[in-house]
Amino acid sequence: MKQLIEAIKSGNISTFSSPDVKVYASSYTLVGKTSLVMVRTAEGKKLIAAGEGELYDQLIGDNVDGGKVAALSHENRLTLNQFIPYTAPQAFGTQVATMGLGDRLGIASPGHIQTIRGKDIRPVLAQQSIRELALTGRTYEDVLDAAAYAVFQEGYKDGYGADGDHLKKEEDIEYALRLGFTMLTLDCSENIDNTIESMSEAEIAAKYEQLPVSLRNHYEKRYLETPANVPGATLAYTSQALKKDVLIYDAAINFMEAIFRKYIAPLDRAVDFEISIDETATPTSPEAHYLVANELRDRGVTIFSMAPRFCGEFQKGIDYIGDIAQFERELASHAAIAVHFEYKLSIHSGSDKFSVFPLIGKYTNGLFHIKTAGTNWLEAVRVVAKVNPSLYRRMHQYALEHFAEATAYYHVTTDIGAIAPLAELTDAGLPDYMEENNARQLLHITYGLLLQAKNADGSKQFADEFFQTLAEQEETFAEGLRFHIGRHLELLGK
Repeated sequence: MKQLIEAIKSGNISTFSSPDVKVYASSYTLVGKTSLVMVRTAEGKKLIAAGEGELYDQLIGDNVDGGKVAALSHENRLTLNQFIPYTAPQAFGTQVATMGLGDRLGIASPGHIQTIRGKDIRPVLAQQSIRELALTGRTYEDVLDAAAYAVFQEGYKDGYGADGDHLKKEEDIEYALRLGFTMLTLDCSENIDNTIESMSEAEIAAKYEQLPVSLRNHYEKRYLETPANVPGATLAYTSQALKKDVLIYDAAINFMEAIFRKYIAPLDRAVDFEISIDETATPTSPEAHYLVANELRDRGVTIFSMAPRFCGEFQKGIDYIGDIAQFERELASHAAIAVHFEYKLSIHSGSDKFSVFPLIGKYTNGLFHIKTAGTNWLEAVRVVAKVNPSLYRRMHQYALEHFAEATAYYHVTTDIGAIAPLAELTDAGLPDYMEENNARQLLHITYGLLLQAKNADGSKQFADEFFQTLAEQEETFAEGLRFHIGRHLELLGK
């Protein structure tokens, strides 16, 4: 350690070499008279500080050989944010493309940064829903800590975002904003009436007549008597369709406004406020999209992006399912509406939607927000399949046995019977599972069950060995992410 401390003090860490310590050279930072670098030892990743000054004094750690060895703790992350501003998340606004990267494992962000560095798009590295936290046993503090340390490790100074994703409850919104999250995705699904789509015209008319006369007059005057004028969008309102849209979305619009006024408008800092209307049973027509956006604008609600539910299916971990020609027609209108109201179109469950990426890039003119999440997990599973086949086989079998349980959280059309039996594949063939849609979805939606599974003695059944394998294969994992996410960016025009 003494040799490393001396190298850090001299600012020439390239002179240090040890088989027991990996130095992340990109992390080397000088703040005043404090030199700081991240390393990986047999005990895990550490911060090594040398010199003197306020940063040195505030880092919590052990004094060793004239320097300080500090853990990657929550308290030390807050100190880094204070002294090294680029390690803190930021809001990006509407004038740059953004990509949510949803690092569920807390170890994928270095590979994500390596992929996105230098490209005309910014990463939202910390992106998790409360559901995902429950499934992985993490907290929002953990999520922010992992992202900040990854940014420091890679010396990434172009900025990253932190998204409280798909939040529905006020206590969760308050939690994320209190911690400094710079993006909030408001999930309006519980305020959207999914029963309307299955009603008959007579039932819809009867339910609509129960609404206050003033409310009905408001919508009818605005959308039936006054034609919508959005360049590039095809919008044609009918009385029947309007009744459905009002019944489906009016309560949700009130919810959006209430959350904006209570939590977003009073903030003394920028927050990218996204509206999610995608987790519903009803695809969002361009007319419904326009109605929601138009009502929000008139109420003074400013948003960063909106995520409609597109036609077809955006299932987890696989390509788009549906009529691409219809998708293109409707995408053109959705994108034009977003431009008209000066926010970005947001695409959720965007992992692996390769067939429609070029269309998204084209119609948004490269200005979009796209969310991925499961891709980093599946690339991690691919690494395990390659280098630790025994662990992979056990995970795969457990996933099969618990698949039905996992479907409570995700909508998929997985055909379990179409997955090749484990016994038929050699160890060398195990990574091929990651190329088959049914197997991808099997492993994708069971991630929480796999990470939380315990043995009879309370020890983790898979997680400890899984993370140890990934730690030993750090570069292999990053390489897989660079290839896979890189393919996303290429097809999106980035």
